[in-house]
Amino acid sequence: MTQLNQIYTLLLLVAVLPGCTTIGYYSQAIGGHASLMWSSQPVDELLQAPDTAPALAGKLTVAREARRFAQQRLALPVGEAFTEYSELGRPWVVVNLVAAPEFSLTPRQWCYPVAGCQAYRGYFRLEDAREEQRTLAARGYDTFIGGVTAYSTLGWFDDPLHSGFTSLPEDRMVALMFHELAHRVVYVDEDTAFNESFATAVELEGLRLWLEQRGDSARFHAALQRLAQRNQTLALVDDTVASLERLYQRAEQAPVAELRQQKQQLMAGLAERYNALAAGWEEPGPFGDSVSTLNNANLALFRQYNQYVPGFRQLLREHDYNFTDFFVQVRALAAQDAGERTRRLALLSERFNEHL
Repeated sequence: MTQLNQIYTLLLLVAVLPGCTTIGYYSQAIGGHASLMWSSQPVDELLQAPDTAPALAGKLTVAREARRFAQQRLALPVGEAFTEYSELGRPWVVVNLVAAPEFSLTPRQWCYPVAGCQAYRGYFRLEDAREEQRTLAARGYDTFIGGVTAYSTLGWFDDPLHSGFTSLPEDRMVALMFHELAHRVVYVDEDTAFNESFATAVELEGLRLWLEQRGDSARFHAALQRLAQRNQTLALVDDTVASLERLYQRAEQAPVAELRQQKQQLMAGLAERYNALAAGWEEPGPFGDSVSTLNNANLALFRQYNQYVPGFRQLLREHDYNFTDFFVQVRALAAQDAGERTRRLALLSERFNEHL
């Protein structure tokens, strides 16, 4: 699809959306994505241009090789993604707003004409996200805004590379490319945990194979260390979530002040335990070097990105790292109802052992 046709499609989507608030949101989203596409340049031309900075040229060369590897070894549907490059001038491409009720760990869902329903809302302008955050907070929601290095349009458009990718260390740039391309394989409406856990599993195993091919398997140790930090954090979060869920079940019976006090104690305890763990890590963990406050929105988002990663990695292992066969099984799993997907992924996770 040419850039002109992509822009026309985006504008057409805005034209058929009802409601002033909806139009306002999609106008900024479409304007932001259109600007990203219009400002991009072909990677091949930048690599041939004598004035391209050597550091950028090096990253673009690696990205081009990783794109080829993703298509040939990982069987990812690359299409024309990552064939162009855009300079952002900031470390994130969008910010995501997550919201959850005061006494619930189920995040608010927003539905979109292209991407279906998701547990977050993306903004190209931070001030727009903060304005919506204030509105939701006034309605009693826990909220969280986080910068996003990259996003996928699920194959609807030719997603470009940008400086959010190239500002990362080489291995993390490549892993992020694999993650975003994985979203083109399968996407389950209203199941962010399935979608993101699947993409994270492809990211991790794709990076391992990529580094092995380049004779740099030792660097995969750093990726495993980051994964171990996520898993340790997830264990802490799951323990706190179990207590919070028991507390929230009493939401209609217990006094609100009592619920808030106990919720605050549980969140503070989680932050304290996380900070004790993070003090011994060489790299910042999922919540950073340390955290002072956490809420339902933080926990809901974190769980969704990590919940089923072991299950997907086990499924790929059982298909001898044949990604084509793996994707067939993942699509079949996606076609099941939510309960069956959860059950099967839980069983797969139980069989997974990092060191086998």
